[in-house]
Amino acid sequence: MENEDVERREEKGEEIKEARAGEEHREELDSLKELKEELDGENSKKEENPEEEQDLSFTPVVKVEKQETKTLEEDEETLFSIRAKLFRLDDGQWKERGVGEAKFLKHREKGTVRLVMRRDKTHKVCANHTVLPEMALKENTGSDRAWVYKAPLDFTEDKPQSETFAIRFATAEKRAEFREAFEDAKKTNKEIPAK
Repeated sequence: MENEDVERREEKGEEIKEARAGEEHREELDSLKELKEELDGENSKKEENPEEEQDLSFTPVVKVEKQETKTLEEDEETLFSIRAKLFRLDDGQWKERGVGEAKFLKHREKGTVRLVMRRDKTHKVCANHTVLPEMALKENTGSDRAWVYKAPLDFTEDKPQSETFAIRFATAEKRAEFREAFEDAKKTNKEIPAK
């Protein structure tokens, strides 16, 4: 019987320990809940702050109306167009002028043919000159896909100036097509009477 009493006391002691541990856990949980509620309250106060919450709307200061831009190609017909990369000789070094469509354009009234090339993305002009009869395409050493030529008056920059260009194509066949169009343009411009 004494053994039973001892066992009962031990069991009750363990139950008491478990109950106390449970109370400690409950107290911890309660304090965590209080902390969470406190933080949530602060966050909601921040969200309700009218200074931080602003209704932003952006309206332009100046109204810009659409305008028709003229490229000065409206009075011309495209005789030949090919994708190329253009370089110019500057202080003895080749510098890239741009990548885009090189076009031979014939003026509808005057009949003159010029070469115009615009950069792909910006459409900025990187070559703009008449194809004169005295101009000649020369082999570019080290490449069967490029030509070198001198344009006495290129109007790309503000002031017309003499430029030496190298124009490179994707294949040797495209290079040959360009030469044919270049020679046709020279012939057309040679036939125009001088004024």
